[in-house]
Amino acid sequence: MVMLNILSNARFQAGWKKLVMLSVWIICAPVLAVAQSDIPRLDITEGQIEPIPVAIADFTGPDGKPSAVGKQISQIISDDLVSSGLFRTIDSAAFIRPPESPKIRPDFANWAPLGAKGLLIGSAFEDSDGLLQIEFVLWDVVTQRNITEGSGTADKQGLRRIAHQIGDFVYEEFTGDMPYFDTQIVYVSEEGPQNRRIKRLAIMDQDGHNHRFLTTGADLVLTPRFSKTAMEVAYLNYFNDEPNVYLLDVASGRTERLGRFPGMTFAPRFAPDGNMLIMSLAKDGQTDIYEMDLRTQSRIRLTRSPSIDTSPSYSPDGLSIVFNSDRGGSQQLYIMNRQGKNVNRISYGDGRYATPVWSPRGDLIAFTKMYRGEFYIGVMNVDGSGERLLAKGFLVEAPTWAPNGRVLMYFKKQPVTDSGEGGETHLYRIDITGFNERRILTPADASDPAWSPLLQ
Repeated sequence: MVMLNILSNARFQAGWKKLVMLSVWIICAPVLAVAQSDIPRLDITEGQIEPIPVAIADFTGPDGKPSAVGKQISQIISDDLVSSGLFRTIDSAAFIRPPESPKIRPDFANWAPLGAKGLLIGSAFEDSDGLLQIEFVLWDVVTQRNITEGSGTADKQGLRRIAHQIGDFVYEEFTGDMPYFDTQIVYVSEEGPQNRRIKRLAIMDQDGHNHRFLTTGADLVLTPRFSKTAMEVAYLNYFNDEPNVYLLDVASGRTERLGRFPGMTFAPRFAPDGNMLIMSLAKDGQTDIYEMDLRTQSRIRLTRSPSIDTSPSYSPDGLSIVFNSDRGGSQQLYIMNRQGKNVNRISYGDGRYATPVWSPRGDLIAFTKMYRGEFYIGVMNVDGSGERLLAKGFLVEAPTWAPNGRVLMYFKKQPVTDSGEGGETHLYRIDITGFNERRILTPADASDPAWSPLLQ
């Protein structure tokens, strides 16, 4: 259980926003009339950016001293912010007078010399019922104004979740962009020899914690994809060498088979409204793109081409679809409307293109590129212009977007030697500027990641 009550004057001006792990409510209301220009903002679309220095004090207990859970929460928030590449946290050893409570206005003369632009102060302790009571205030050190304040309650299982949420508020206030810390990753966990791999669905927080397996490994599973609510995952399950599409409820673990689809080459993806799945299906010697209505399980064929049309992905408004096809003689990217009409090629660079994924913001398309024996992860504008390659390797595939459209995750696989050694497969993430590539640690090899929307 997690419940977080946020009072914010800069970004959360009205209404109710619901964030759920077990149950979460965020109340939004103005506190101070702080002008937008008073808060430093980053342009994080391109180029390397000097990280914003922030001070994150250890959250204190009722006695005004740092508490054990308070230190843990502060560390999670710090790790989230630093991992984004947009923030650097100031060493607490430099703090002249650590705050004793978020209720006390800080002496900014102690913080400005440290170069801090932001200061996060909080309290966290366990009450008599075993619940964590949390309170925090985020200050703009330059203007000496309160940016955001809030309080919350969580059980011990919700500690990391509530810390991610607070980190999201710091991120959003200083970047002006949508956050992504309170999210999850579903992926394929791989173990065993290369010719007898055991593949299981697994899920974890975006930082690699709270890891758990969703399937047993009895059947081969591939290409999981989140629904728009992050409560369901669609994936391929191979049983007796036949592909079946399954829908898995993340909370309960219950699965539902949506049907047999012999010859499918790539995983289904949810439409933005959550009512449809799109997929490629090989039938009668042709591989075309189909939509399936989740309510009736009826299928609509969208492409009719002698070529191979596959790996479709919806635009955020659901009106267009990007896919890859060899209809022009080599594997390239194309865009068509929702009805399968007005097909236009968008990729014209050297090499072959695959696995396109439309950004949640609608401004970019991520892709895998194969050129001169190497694989790349790249992005381009929706008209095909502005192509930029962000990561490369022996095998680099399966880009997936963070919900803010500013960070990508993918997997890299090492080559296998003649003796059968090697082949290690790991998850990585990078921001769209091409900087700050980081490996995400997992218990075993990992492939085919899918990033959830912000949790509700």
